[in-house]
Amino acid sequence: MTTIGEQLEAIISRLSAVSETAVLDAQVLLAHILDKPRTWVVAHPEAEIPPEAQERLNAAVQRLADGEPLPYILGFWEFYARRFEVTPQVLIPRPETELLVEHALCWLRQFPFRRWAADVGTGSGCIAVSLAAEIRDLQVVATDISLPALRVARRNAIRHGVHERVHLLQCDLLPLPPPGFAHRRFDLICANLPYIPGSLLPELKVARYEPRLALDGGEDGLSLIRRLLRLAPAWLAPGGMLLLEIEASQGPAVLSLAYDLFESARIHLHTDHAGKDRLLEVMVEG
Repeated sequence: MTTIGEQLEAIISRLSAVSETAVLDAQVLLAHILDKPRTWVVAHPEAEIPPEAQERLNAAVQRLADGEPLPYILGFWEFYARRFEVTPQVLIPRPETELLVEHALCWLRQFPFRRWAADVGTGSGCIAVSLAAEIRDLQVVATDISLPALRVARRNAIRHGVHERVHLLQCDLLPLPPPGFAHRRFDLICANLPYIPGSLLPELKVARYEPRLALDGGEDGLSLIRRLLRLAPAWLAPGGMLLLEIEASQGPAVLSLAYDLFESARIHLHTDHAGKDRLLEVMVEG
């Protein structure tokens, strides 16, 4: 049997050519295989790895070396201090998206009478579930065109105890209002839609494993964003807010679209922690 220290050294050496986070990846993977906290793995380099765990570790390291994302191998990923199930049917949650959640929560806490929200293109449900878990009386309609994605979102909502307030709906962006729903508008609309130009996807590593449906933003990367901005004025309640994650280079184009489509609104771009345009905020007049 080999020790944890020996395996960490071997895995890091193997992954260093394909991952910028080889040390962290090795620690997280080994902790998962051994069902131990990562801190325990780091603190016990002398501990021996059982043969059955070694076999599973070898298979997982091979998948990583082939380029498969670590979250799909683990079957989960952390987002806003919670663990979310992820499968190849959903986009892996990114730290950048936590900026959207932070702004949404700040606004919801400022306006405690606004408790009807939508998460458009919910994927794993990380945005909808995070908002519902933090705001205990919030109702969220989480939409996605992908039924497999909605199944993942449902399991995540159940896992975090918010399934009674996260209402999953299969549709293309926002639904047509059925009877009894026509007068219900959203106080808050959140979305992290696909924003990569389709022609670029064959060149990107991310497109090898993550669902194209969650990445392809059409010819200019703005196809779904443009459609949502056209729909949003009819769906936002007076005084409501839209938060839309964008790709860093899309700021000027998205701002222009928003100004064209909202007659009277406060429109602002927020930057992420790297100083890049990341979040469009549209606050309509009350």
